[in-house]
Amino acid sequence: MVHGVFPGPRTGGQRMAKRTSVDFTKRMLEAAAPKAKRSELWDKGLPGFGLRIEPSGIKTFFVKYRADGGGRAAQQRKVTIGRFGVITLEQARKRAQEVLANVTLGVDPATVLKAKRREMTVRSLIDFYEARGCVIQRGKRQGEPMKDRTKKLTLARLRNHVVPLLGTRRLSSINTSDIEKFVQDVTTGKTARDEVTGPRTRIIVRGGAGGARKAFRDLSAVFSFAVRNDIMSRNPCETAAVRKGDNCRDRYLTPEELTRFGKALDELETEGLNRKFIDMVRLLALTGCRLQEIAGLKWSEVNFEQGLLELADSKTGKSIRPLGVAAATVLQGIAKTEGSDFVFPALVGESNYQGLKKHWPKLMKRAQLTGVTPHTLRHTVGSTATSAGEALALTGAILGHANMQSTAIYAHVQRGPSKRAANRVSKKIAAAMAGETAAKRKKDRKSSAKDAISDEELMRLIRSRLGEPGEQILAKLNSSNEEIGKAGQA
Repeated sequence: MVHGVFPGPRTGGQRMAKRTSVDFTKRMLEAAAPKAKRSELWDKGLPGFGLRIEPSGIKTFFVKYRADGGGRAAQQRKVTIGRFGVITLEQARKRAQEVLANVTLGVDPATVLKAKRREMTVRSLIDFYEARGCVIQRGKRQGEPMKDRTKKLTLARLRNHVVPLLGTRRLSSINTSDIEKFVQDVTTGKTARDEVTGPRTRIIVRGGAGGARKAFRDLSAVFSFAVRNDIMSRNPCETAAVRKGDNCRDRYLTPEELTRFGKALDELETEGLNRKFIDMVRLLALTGCRLQEIAGLKWSEVNFEQGLLELADSKTGKSIRPLGVAAATVLQGIAKTEGSDFVFPALVGESNYQGLKKHWPKLMKRAQLTGVTPHTLRHTVGSTATSAGEALALTGAILGHANMQSTAIYAHVQRGPSKRAANRVSKKIAAAMAGETAAKRKKDRKSSAKDAISDEELMRLIRSRLGEPGEQILAKLNSSNEEIGKAGQA
């Protein structure tokens, strides 16, 4: 319940923003709702004691005071006490009282805390970063908390690469040469290990150039966080002479490789390999989605009526992808599992299927392919689209890109054109996987036909590979495309 407000001092005839004070109780703080921007509540019983509420819902206790004996001319300081839920209201209020008591005695707690932090170890800084710093640092989602999976992988790299090599070092002693040696050590495998940690659990840590670059970026983010919080004066990673970008990945499947890929899938399916794996791989190849987007796909995100995948939470947040006929047919052939909304539910438990990595090497060996990962299928969709003459804007819509450059290109692309583009691209990939690519390419070179394969021919090929197709899906998509075409002509 709000008991009153405390107006700020007048400055130049203007009154400062009003501060709302309430009686802090556990129930009231639990019910306090986040706003679009960061907000603060102040305790009526203890002036200077407050609660910061982030748009994400995270609530943190803090205490604010004026240093050097107080007075309007004194500099304002703020000391973070802890996150609500991790510590109780009573514990936070007691700590706030201690801070304010020290201020009365002439001690500046914020200055003391900064001095201690500057002497903390790299390991301690990573602990602090886990508690307060795991947020997106760039882009349109800047300031938002990391997704759970991203946070888990980031902290795993920090604890498995950074802590063993630099964990005991004081922050004040870290320099650029230390960072360069750290990258070299991770690259050569100094932190690699394979350790059994319990029944059916183990930790496998790999080094290499790719792992070193990722660990370097994570460490740089930690040091940038430390600079923003006045714990370090500079980020030593910024001047380190190391390769900061990943290798350019240009691996994709050629039409001939797609034929071997599709044939291998058919053979493994005939031999009884897990059908979830088979269908998941086909969807990856036909949609260009990321692995986790298909692995965690839910039926509630599949819109057969409009031919769309409406992903609630992709790498770039909510994302809508056009769904080609071939991909829709694969989805139509998957039986729903009672009690689970996942398209690919786990064999045991309530999560999604996790067996793709286990069976992937079998597929690669059967197809005689090297240097191919599940993400290569995403590159294949992109390369197929651009090679077929699809506009970059439509390719971006198919793949669900969300960086600023791509967004500026296809921000106004309508669903209709992107759906037709997805259909054209997935048709070419489906035909290649069905083994009729070479013949069709020869025919295309001799004719002026726009499409290498008709919808009817595509459905015949898919029927021979996947069983009965989703005829209703094809009818709906064709009807939708006809309506879009008429609207475009009008």
